Amino acid sequence: MITTPSLSDLLGVRHARVRDGLTADHLDALVVTHLPNVRYLSGFAGSAAIVVLDRHELVLITDGRYLTEVQETIAGICPAFRLVKVDPAYDATLIRVLKQGGYERVGFEGAHLPFNRYQTLSVALAEGPDGAHSRLVPTERLVEAVRLRKDEIERAALRQAGRLLDDAAVAILAALKPGQRERDIAADIDWRLKMGGFERTAFDTIVASGPNSALPHARPGKRVLRTGDLVVLDFGGVYDGYCVDLTRTACVGEPSSEVRRLYQAVRDAHAAALAAVRPGATASTVDAAARQTLVAYGLGEAFSHATGHGLGLEVHEEPRVGPARADVPGVPPAARDEPLIDGIVITVEPGAYVPGLGGVRIEDDVLVTGDGAELLTHVPLELLVVEHNER
Repeated sequence: MITTPSLSDLLGVRHARVRDGLTADHLDALVVTHLPNVRYLSGFAGSAAIVVLDRHELVLITDGRYLTEVQETIAGICPAFRLVKVDPAYDATLIRVLKQGGYERVGFEGAHLPFNRYQTLSVALAEGPDGAHSRLVPTERLVEAVRLRKDEIERAALRQAGRLLDDAAVAILAALKPGQRERDIAADIDWRLKMGGFERTAFDTIVASGPNSALPHARPGKRVLRTGDLVVLDFGGVYDGYCVDLTRTACVGEPSSEVRRLYQAVRDAHAAALAAVRPGATASTVDAAARQTLVAYGLGEAFSHATGHGLGLEVHEEPRVGPARADVPGVPPAARDEPLIDGIVITVEPGAYVPGLGGVRIEDDVLVTGDGAELLTHVPLELLVVEHNER
């Protein structure tokens, strides 16, 4: 009989993996201030908290707004858990917890702790009880490296999010009509996502029509959809904390032969990239499959962004699915080029943008599995032709 691990079990596994990183870096504890990482380790989903993870327990520091919620939910599922109420302020409470712990080397998230806050904490920790002191040590990706591989509960949440996004997308695309303003379409998309079961949108919805479609991240404005327009719609939602992301492109009225060729090129690039997703393949291999397809169409210069990005508690997380990058200062290793592993979730979103003609982007979400890939979104890939009435 196969049993599904509980959230408590999986939190314990996450803690153990991060503790392996503490051991490797010779750290006694890790201060976690980045809220997605706080949620990953504790299950806490509020707007303010700090986690201190040491070799034996997880301490959650939060304020009075969340105490009852934490005591009723998280305290019962998070292993070796201790709740500390903020008194009188977050950093003062953190300093007290660290001094009480008697730690010598305390890791902090170098990418997320502002320098002035680091200085304040360092000075306060320089002298502890009986002359002891703690040293703050910057770390890189101790939690993010563990977050790369989604566990069973995360995969289930992302699968359900993909199904919800499929349903919403079908309704969104069916509602598209000439004469609508971009910003009104975006507002309708956001409403449909929330009514469809999402907590919120994962990012600012993109609706780009006509010449705006040639701008990969155009913001929806007052422009009205007109006959002949290409329309790029990029939207996503957050379900149980996890983000999904989808892009489809429509054409208002009968597409020209140039538009059909542009669309086919991007669809072929999308298919090539999906075929390249498998464990052991590098992210740059997936990107190259899409990029080379567009180059063969003479559209290499029209593809101006990476082929994809990681998905999870954040809509843009590791790995970056783009061309390989050498060791670049400040660029995390996973953003350079690492092999894909079972459990990583990425987007595949090639695009081509031609001023004077318009742009096309097609995006789906993919889970890397032990023997290949599992598509999480299943919206039809055919170019949607929006009917119009001639007057």
